[in-house]
Amino acid sequence: MRYPLRWLTASLLSFSVLSCAKQEITPVPVVAAVTSAADVSSAGFPETFETGTKTSYTTGSVTLGSGSWTLNDALLGNTTADRKTGSQSARVRNTGSLATNFNLTTGAGVVTVQHAKYGSDASSQWELWASQNGGTFTKKGSTITTSSTALSTASISVNLTGTVRLQIRKTSGGTSRINFDNITVEQYGGTTSPPPPAAADNQHLTMGNPSGAATNISMPTNYLLNKPEYALSYHRDRGTPTWVSWHLDASWSGSAARQNDFRADNTLPAGWYQVQGTSYSGSGFDRGHNCPSADRTSSVAANSATFLMTNMIPQAPNNNQITWAALENYSRTLLSQGNELYIIMGAYGRGGTGSAGYTETIDQGRIQVPARVWKVIVVLPVGNNDVSRVSTSTRIIAIDTPNQQGTTSNWGQYRTSVDAIEAATGLDVLSALPASVQQVVEAKVDNGPTL
Repeated sequence: MRYPLRWLTASLLSFSVLSCAKQEITPVPVVAAVTSAADVSSAGFPETFETGTKTSYTTGSVTLGSGSWTLNDALLGNTTADRKTGSQSARVRNTGSLATNFNLTTGAGVVTVQHAKYGSDASSQWELWASQNGGTFTKKGSTITTSSTALSTASISVNLTGTVRLQIRKTSGGTSRINFDNITVEQYGGTTSPPPPAAADNQHLTMGNPSGAATNISMPTNYLLNKPEYALSYHRDRGTPTWVSWHLDASWSGSAARQNDFRADNTLPAGWYQVQGTSYSGSGFDRGHNCPSADRTSSVAANSATFLMTNMIPQAPNNNQITWAALENYSRTLLSQGNELYIIMGAYGRGGTGSAGYTETIDQGRIQVPARVWKVIVVLPVGNNDVSRVSTSTRIIAIDTPNQQGTTSNWGQYRTSVDAIEAATGLDVLSALPASVQQVVEAKVDNGPTL
């Protein structure tokens, strides 16, 4: 489990997802002292490691596109065994690190990092650390395992304002090496304490705000849309939601027909690209609902709201129409058993396989196709004071599926833990729950019925 992001400031200790043990804040001497000349915005990102030369593992500084970095037990690799999208990427071994020697002056929201195993090396782990004073660092997000020879994307919520420095620390795997590439940093214009989740029952954010999203135009990759029918964090640069959260009980069920009125969401800030109802045409991907149409049949207006394109992801047809349809149908059967549900769904990674094959973006690059699709369902008997009623024995269903053809209606085979989803996404999915409850329920893998 992870402690809620809204509790984190630069002065607090952070906690490890894997051990649930306290992490001590650690001064890192290799980072240069703060100087005004080193102050920059996040405009120099993404860092692609295409500029600069460093061919030895000896600790040293190198000037890259975003600024000066210190590479400790790390180099810039350009061999065929280095995993990269251009001509080179960073390669780290042992317990080496990559550290900025400059300050990000516009803060850091979500940081994304692509990573892969070098050559045929064994798996290793790494962490992202951040500092607001250039010397005292705290761990952000979870410990991430690199186990693939293909570049995977990790998204980690930092959510710090002001001047921020970053470090990537390899923490295990010995001499096994990891390649890092395409690091992006979103600006963070909020406060160090994002808005708390709605505490009232039956709200779409009752169980928490997984990324500390806010309705703030300076947070374009973590922009909160809190609608009557669902809430979501919208990522402007991907053209999709990072997550969508909604409450479901019998009051949302009725006789309204499926409206099929796919359309742009005109509530997005002025000047942002609006994904159109036709933007997925010919792509080989479905307009995959997050909050399903059939979860909102109480009125025509409620059903119509689910067809806004801010509620959609490019989803492989089999994954959407078979796997997810089966899970959605099952979740609605739980209502007839006297339950109410809190559901959070999202996607992460880059690149999926639809009916026309593998692709990473559609709509002329304006919409990113996710690699994975996940969902968390909290099952509670109908009642009041919902957060306080979630106990260590509460049933929580978490699944994580590949976004590809060939998936089956047996959604149970994709069950995982909330902890695993948080580790992959950098989110804090059930942040409103007490830490003691999170620690237990987020580590479990559901073994309940699937029919």
